[in-house]
Amino acid sequence: MSANSSIEWCDHTFNPWWGCLKVSPGCQHCYADTFASRYGYNIWGPAATTARRTFGDNHWAEPRRWNRDAEQSGQRFRVFCASMSDVFEDHPTAAEERPKLWPLIEQTPHLDWLLLTKRPENMRTMVPWDGAWPTNIWAMTSVENQEQAINRIPLLLDVPVAIHALSVEPLLDAVDLAPWIDQLDWVIVGGESGSKARPMNPQWVRNLRDQCIRAGVSFFFKQWGMWSPDSADPTKTKRKSKKESGRMLDDRTWDELPVVENTIPS
Repeated sequence: MSANSSIEWCDHTFNPWWGCLKVSPGCQHCYADTFASRYGYNIWGPAATTARRTFGDNHWAEPRRWNRDAEQSGQRFRVFCASMSDVFEDHPTAAEERPKLWPLIEQTPHLDWLLLTKRPENMRTMVPWDGAWPTNIWAMTSVENQEQAINRIPLLLDVPVAIHALSVEPLLDAVDLAPWIDQLDWVIVGGESGSKARPMNPQWVRNLRDQCIRAGVSFFFKQWGMWSPDSADPTKTKRKSKKESGRMLDDRTWDELPVVENTIPS
């Protein structure tokens, strides 16, 4: 399930483990929780503080195959780590499994590792690097509202990497990135999917796009989710299927990516 990701902004997903403790409003309708429950895993929320799903050697070998493919193709592949967990969760299983990840990242220089967390306060203390991190790491944090922007973005920007990025998904309220926009490299925005999805105001999306355009920051619009602009009044939203809603924003898709210099060691 990790190769050839269906997530629009990456090429692959890699999950060192499954499971997480929900920490903020964006977690309320977690798609990973729903997906894991479908397979019989109760590994989310306070009731599952001890349980996590781990994997064997074959799973951990997959990124090395992707790295060889990337090298042979002359392309860089983006790897989202982790869609079914949080690399920087303070949890016993995470502490046991996490040390396997760092050498894997170092040994796959043709992959760009997108480390997305809701716990940026742990990022610097849970890695083995004292100075600059490997050049193929993109540091990312989730920002679903202004409160989380204020709490998380300064911590993210303190991480010594070349690419700092935000996943503003699900966007639950208006977010102003003005205090940090000049230090960011990439902003991904998306609405919530699933039967209990909360609406996303189209103007919130446009405001973030416009902030990125003015600052020269790459902007990626992932999806409307279950609510998209009403054809009768584009300032309002109407509930539709995720497929019907699509990912067009003002008559076009926004698939911008940050510019990355060749990070392959010579």
